[in-house]
Amino acid sequence: MTSGPDYGFDTLQIHAGARPDPATGARQTPIYQTTAYVFRDADHAAALFNLQEVGNIYSRLTNPTVAVLAERIATLEGGVGGVCCSSGHAAQIMALFPLMRPGCNVVASTRLYGGTVTQFSQTIKRFGWEAKFVDFDDTEALAAAIDENTRAVFGESVANPGGYVTDIRAIADVADAAGVPLIIDNTSATPYLCRPIEQGATLVVHSTTKYLTGNGTVTGGCVIDSGNFDWSASDKFPSLSAPEPAYHGLKFHETFGPLAFTFHGIAIGLRDLGMTMNPQGAHYTLMGIETLSLRMERHVANAKKVAAWLEADDRIDYVTYAGLPSSPYAGRVAQHYPKGAGALFTFAVKGGYDACVSLVNSLEIFSHVANLGDTRSLIIHSASTTHRQLTTEQQEAAGAGPNVVRVSIGIEDADDLIADLDQALSKATA
Repeated sequence: MTSGPDYGFDTLQIHAGARPDPATGARQTPIYQTTAYVFRDADHAAALFNLQEVGNIYSRLTNPTVAVLAERIATLEGGVGGVCCSSGHAAQIMALFPLMRPGCNVVASTRLYGGTVTQFSQTIKRFGWEAKFVDFDDTEALAAAIDENTRAVFGESVANPGGYVTDIRAIADVADAAGVPLIIDNTSATPYLCRPIEQGATLVVHSTTKYLTGNGTVTGGCVIDSGNFDWSASDKFPSLSAPEPAYHGLKFHETFGPLAFTFHGIAIGLRDLGMTMNPQGAHYTLMGIETLSLRMERHVANAKKVAAWLEADDRIDYVTYAGLPSSPYAGRVAQHYPKGAGALFTFAVKGGYDACVSLVNSLEIFSHVANLGDTRSLIIHSASTTHRQLTTEQQEAAGAGPNVVRVSIGIEDADDLIADLDQALSKATA
């Protein structure tokens, strides 16, 4: 099925990118569990390797099952193309890879998942890259942080762990003025609640492990290209605008136009980094996306109810859910996230670190896991787990202080979730 302007989100989440299997008529997308593909003849093989023809060569690069997933997510996000890979962390490196060179930097939000902070502050240094962290509520500070070596601006639509919501349009305006692409991680919001490309993002990344799959079974990531950025407007992005030696001087932007980033991600990113998504994982995620809108509606409804109950409880210091009327970001939610602020937030427990540890050990319905976006409700004490590698200052900046727990509200009965929290809080704050 090809996407069209008249198809709604609920239709596209089921049909986009998928067609009955031409060989068998299978209606569900088959799992093409193969490493390689037979060429028609030598000329066909040469054309594929020269990027003169689109097709399958080897499953490190492309796979029919994975291709359906990439097209479906790109359609839901309003992008022109996508590249699926092995995890959300892989997607972040895949997004930066064509843009960065040794000595270049990315300006990133201070409100990011702890693993992303570590990847950006530590690991990417091994590539000769640098990250600068800025409070995205201060657009003047953001503009000042961008310099001649900046190659991207990076933020999350709904930030993990605190549920902070980003004013993407305001950040996009700063990035546009500086002539650099804006990359938005849309994992927590999903395209059902937020479409960053419509608000000015150049690239969108996802950990498909989370809400897109929705059932905690497989890891995966993807990078979606808006097709809107002019990679040849300056000499900042030679990987996309200059001749590529590995393809006899081909210029990706000149040759592929709006799809330049997508083709580069496959032909060079996956070819050389090898961060490949497996077809069975893609299949699980495709099945998950079929119910995305239904799940997100329940996630949001439950999150509102649970967050309001927590906010009114004397055992809680504060709740960060942006969907609450008391949130300083309530106006931003109404303007940019009208379907809801997601189901991820934190709350601070009176009693500090020890009370948080007792809480997570006392819950019965909530699962204590390092994941989010599951149909099941999840909880974690970030300061002792996902953010423990950060300094206390970094933990506080990320909204993951020692007295804070993060919850990902699932689609169970909200009253049962409240009862579970109530009994666990009684033990934790006794």
